[in-house]
Amino acid sequence: MSDGTGSPRPPRGPASGGPKGRPRPQRPSGQRRNTSAKGAGSSKAAVPAGVAARRLAVEALVRIDAEGAYANLTLPSMLARSSLDQRDRAFATELVYGTTRMRRACDWLVDRFLPDPDRIDDATRAWLRIGAFQLAFLDTPPHAAVGATVEAAPRRISGLCNAVLRRVSSSLPVTWPSEQVRLSQPDWILELLSADLGPEDAIAALEAMNRSATSTVRDDGYVQDLASQWVVAAAEVTIGDLVLDMCAAPGGKATALAAAGARVVAADVRPSRVELIADNARRLSLAADSFMVLAADGTAPPLRPGVFDKVLLDAPCSGLGALRRRPDARWRITPGDVDMLAALQRRLLAAAIPLVRPGGDLIFSVCTVSRAESLDIDGWLLAEHPGLVALDPPGGAWTALGRGALLLPQRADTDGMYLLRLRVPASTDDEGSSR
Repeated sequence: MSDGTGSPRPPRGPASGGPKGRPRPQRPSGQRRNTSAKGAGSSKAAVPAGVAARRLAVEALVRIDAEGAYANLTLPSMLARSSLDQRDRAFATELVYGTTRMRRACDWLVDRFLPDPDRIDDATRAWLRIGAFQLAFLDTPPHAAVGATVEAAPRRISGLCNAVLRRVSSSLPVTWPSEQVRLSQPDWILELLSADLGPEDAIAALEAMNRSATSTVRDDGYVQDLASQWVVAAAEVTIGDLVLDMCAAPGGKATALAAAGARVVAADVRPSRVELIADNARRLSLAADSFMVLAADGTAPPLRPGVFDKVLLDAPCSGLGALRRRPDARWRITPGDVDMLAALQRRLLAAAIPLVRPGGDLIFSVCTVSRAESLDIDGWLLAEHPGLVALDPPGGAWTALGRGALLLPQRADTDGMYLLRLRVPASTDDEGSSR
């Protein structure tokens, strides 16, 4: 799965992605004027900047919720076309990502005061959600949250927004009807993680993933979550190592491996994603003779067996450890996806093991915390490939799990991650995995 990385740090602004570690923006007063509302879903007449930011946020939310667009793709392109200043871009980003995360909680807050919630159209629903989000989760003063939202909303629904949001404001704080609603999660996610982690750790993890993602910048300027950086560190590459990153896009771990002195083959199944890896390598000025990109199916890689010193499989996964970074993921993933992705991880591992040279290492990582994609994968490997030797799990914020280690998002304000390091015996006869 994508490893919580972005491209090297751009010159400015959240147009490069989601809300990564910026300080909480000052709330627009609504008095500054924006001479063009391009991209904000409004006319070309001058409008208050706070109005333009809210209109852009609502337009993005409609695309995400009603049309199925991805937040991390839709919002940056809309911001790039807008003339919002840096502060209002940050505010619009906070509204879109935060409201998307807290959608279920926001709906519960407003639906109590709607005579027929099912008849509310998508745009009206988005306006009510951003108002409720400001009131309940941004600590925006009620008069500012209600007044600015009503001012920005279309006139046809301004009366409804005013009435409902005022009642939401007067009802706070609330007693939530369930933990699932309070945490704004589908029922199945809380149930799954409670069973896999225990209720206390599950709730703490989901609370952590309802906060905006922090921003960590590597020495080379690449924005990458610390959890992903720690996976690369755990690979323990030395200068000259030949390393395969099997599912490398967008390239964060592969470029970090190259920066550590490895010769890297960065592969991904989709050509468009391979181009993204290549673009990131060029931006970081990585030498072509030490960094090669390849479009290849990881379940049947067209590579010579037994030649790589290290193989990193940062596998496609449910992303249940990275919900803060992918705000709409919780509404897209289904319980069946977890099992389907675990099956894919097993196929990728079966293809990866023969590529490692005798005495070399296989590093498996996923940005999820589900048992099916962590401890159960370890159990499968132990049964199917008993000769692989488990290396010591990392310490620090990591918690030992089976032969690997789990990083919960609440431990160090990172993405959740599972990591397992295995060594292929120096003699292939000892591996005992011909099945």
